[in-house]
Amino acid sequence: MMKLPHHVLLMTLLLDGGTHPAPSGTAPGDGGIPASSVVAANADGGTTPRAPLVAEGIEWPEDLRPLATLDGPAILAAHAALQRLLASFPKEYAKDCSYTARAMEVSVAQHGGLYFVQINRRVEKCGWAAPGFNPSAHWYELYAVSPEGKVLARYPYHP
Repeated sequence: MMKLPHHVLLMTLLLDGGTHPAPSGTAPGDGGIPASSVVAANADGGTTPRAPLVAEGIEWPEDLRPLATLDGPAILAAHAALQRLLASFPKEYAKDCSYTARAMEVSVAQHGGLYFVQINRRVEKCGWAAPGFNPSAHWYELYAVSPEGKVLARYPYHP
């Protein structure tokens, strides 16, 4: 391999001019044509981002980031336990957000062929409480559920 003297390398870098300045609306080398926002956003020569896909009034994301990946029986178990809990609340609480599915956080674990579903109340999801606020500090529900979605038992705990 041929070694170049340092001054040749330095001259090559100086002639290159370094990085290009940020576009300012018009570029002098292009005849004064205004630079489009796509060109300004992609000055690195990369691909332009695609327009969002909107179908049936929904903007569909290009990349999804799942909250969790659950198998079908785990979803059945979570749904069955949540339905059982919501049905246990008095009817007059139905309009109170803190007693709806919106305020519930569901965790699913598997052990010995059964699913164990823990439900915690998160009233901050209703918009009126500060994050971390819980009117009943030790409130949770725990259910044992079959893979077919049948609630077998509620953990014997009363806060």
